[in-house]
Amino acid sequence: MNRTKLSILTALAITPATLNAQPETATLLTSSGQVEITAELDRSIANGLHFLATTQSDDGSWEGGRFGKNVAITSLACLAMMGDGNTASRGPYSDQIMRGLDFVLESTKENGLIASQANNGPMYGHGFATLFLGEIYGMTPGGGDTALSTRIHEALVKAIRLIEQTQNEEGGWRYNPVPYDADVSVTICQIMALRSARNAGIEVSSDTIDRAVEYVHSAQNADGGFRYQTSAGSSAWPRSAAGVASLYYAGIYNDDSIDRGLDYLMSTALPGTTTASRSHYFYGQYYAVQSMFLAGDERWATWWPAIRGELIRTQLSDGAWEDRSAGKTYGTAMALIILQMPKRYLPIFQK
Repeated sequence: MNRTKLSILTALAITPATLNAQPETATLLTSSGQVEITAELDRSIANGLHFLATTQSDDGSWEGGRFGKNVAITSLACLAMMGDGNTASRGPYSDQIMRGLDFVLESTKENGLIASQANNGPMYGHGFATLFLGEIYGMTPGGGDTALSTRIHEALVKAIRLIEQTQNEEGGWRYNPVPYDADVSVTICQIMALRSARNAGIEVSSDTIDRAVEYVHSAQNADGGFRYQTSAGSSAWPRSAAGVASLYYAGIYNDDSIDRGLDYLMSTALPGTTTASRSHYFYGQYYAVQSMFLAGDERWATWWPAIRGELIRTQLSDGAWEDRSAGKTYGTAMALIILQMPKRYLPIFQK
């Protein structure tokens, strides 16, 4: 099959029935025999989760510094808690997740757009919020709380239809929910949302995915990195990580573009061995660790201990991580999602 015609409708073997099941145990060793989950890592995660739990607002949201109350940061904080095995109905952080879910659902507009009053590029927030809804819907048994499942399902379907309707002619998405422009950064947010929803049993257009794949391919440079938009531009490691991840989540696993993108990341952004720019650090590592996890073998065995050690070393005394642009909540949520990759609790991270 032509690589551009591979879509999540045909490339995935995941079925909705598998999504409520938790992994039996976390895999503790990489392919090279390295320990993935250490006591030091567990302590770091516990401190980070405690920071998030104590900084949630009364309305269930989390604030993102200058971005205010934000559906993207709220969704990421909830995903960070779900990454430790919590859901809206069980676990020590179930109450925080439920309150965050209420905030996201209350922020869903009639046309499907998920946006709070504090918007900075609403399609960013919409993509992360839709991903959160897809993950929590996949982890919410229909019989446990049918009213809640129905409410999530309705919001999720509307959100997915909005994504499908706002894809531009090139196959990508940009800041606003209109099909005029596109960039790699916003596009990956929508692809992950579509993948999560499809995993949870929501119908997703195969044409939408195929066109998104074409867009991402067209944004790759000769050095293996990805530019911001399809027009001429230089490569940068954070958006290159997003480019590789977007191809994986579109259902493509064996592709020269992925191999060249992974090589670019290994040479420009491997923690501790390069002088990679710190701009968009958490964003870039969020996608890079997912890409390396999906690549597996030596790439994962090399990247995982490097990013794990770097994040543990840079954690602040209050349990948080500071992002220079979006603040502590965003940095902490992203760092926790990265550090909990080996636990494989979130459906989208289960191979």
